[in-house]
Amino acid sequence: MNLGDAKTSEARFEAYIADLAGVVGHKDRKEPLRDYSRGLLTAAGRKSVEPLATAVAPAGVAAKHQSLLHFVGQSEWSDTDVLSKVREKVQPIMERHGPIEASIIDDTGFPKKGKHSVGVARQYCGQLGKQDNCQSAVSLSITNHHASLPIGYRLYLPEEWAKDKERRKKAGVPAEIKFQTKPKIAVDLITQALAQGVSLGVVLADAGYGVNTAFREDVSALGLIYAVGINPTTSVWAPGMAPLPPKKWRGNGRPPKNLQRNAKHKSLSVKALAQSVPASDWHTLTWREGVDKDLTSRFARLRVRAAHNDRVLDKPRSEEWLVIEWPEDEKEPAKYWLSTLPEDTPFDLMIDTIKLRWRIERDYQELKQEVGLGHYEGRSWRGFHHHATLCIAAYGFLISEQETFPPLLFDVTKGKFKKVTLPKNYRPRGSPASS
Repeated sequence: MNLGDAKTSEARFEAYIADLAGVVGHKDRKEPLRDYSRGLLTAAGRKSVEPLATAVAPAGVAAKHQSLLHFVGQSEWSDTDVLSKVREKVQPIMERHGPIEASIIDDTGFPKKGKHSVGVARQYCGQLGKQDNCQSAVSLSITNHHASLPIGYRLYLPEEWAKDKERRKKAGVPAEIKFQTKPKIAVDLITQALAQGVSLGVVLADAGYGVNTAFREDVSALGLIYAVGINPTTSVWAPGMAPLPPKKWRGNGRPPKNLQRNAKHKSLSVKALAQSVPASDWHTLTWREGVDKDLTSRFARLRVRAAHNDRVLDKPRSEEWLVIEWPEDEKEPAKYWLSTLPEDTPFDLMIDTIKLRWRIERDYQELKQEVGLGHYEGRSWRGFHHHATLCIAAYGFLISEQETFPPLLFDVTKGKFKKVTLPKNYRPRGSPASS
């Protein structure tokens, strides 16, 4: 059923769940699918299994808890199939506002205690801003200026977990899952999406992925364009420069084939290159409206060649764009990107595309705060991914409803969406009148 054919939010929700139920297997799974999804949209506070059961079945919490626990932790339905169906339903609604312009690779962390939850290890956690005990998952989202939707999601399994047979068995980690770096997982998610016929647009990622030369090369090998963050120390060849050709063969041994550099002919860091850009090459550009003002900064771009480990190559890498952001009130550049966008891409369009990555921050914020992405308390591989898939499905429904309502709540008791009404004496927190 087309979601737009239903006249009420409740009818659209039921139609949405009916379509998802078609890919979760046995028909007995439709009820827990609906209840789990409804709970994610309605339960206040923490959205682990018991609060969800309380929200949707207050008169029979124990039985509903067992039903939902089995559905999310043990039922053998495919996360890939459900996410594909969510995309099938939500992407056309997104595209009413324009085609998919980009895909975003990112990862997010979930603080955890103990050592038995699948994939938990001491590693960097973005939510905490430091190294700590957490789980981390890699995602792929499609986006345009209207909305973005995760379409791929996979837990990062640290090497210590990948080699621990006992913990793997207890957590139900599939035998085919081996240790992979996050950039490699990202490439797998991209490859899977392409196999499903998804149009990904420009691949966007932060420096955690962009500094990985193999990741950039893999994305290009898949026929895709990228615009990815890099570190200030990333080495490149300045405009018009390239490594020296291989040494001339002198008739003995194998002919030399590796590129060269020397003390007088060498690459430099992007930070050093940025500091040599003349003032006339910097441009002040605006990419979108902020909360209280337009978001504007100063940028420069240069045609460069990536230099990392090119001594093992037999020909120079192709030229690509180096984009530098250096706000006028800062002492040094703030950000750097490498991009294979076409050479004739207008500068303002390039910045608009690069900055579209902000949507993943909004996605994770809403997935965690609104639908409880990080609230699953089970320890298994299957449960972790099933819960995330259902959170993304609930989020996808909210995206599909954006056109039909201002901020709304789902009324569980009446089974329909209702408009939020603020009390007459309401004052925003922080308002002088609130005191």
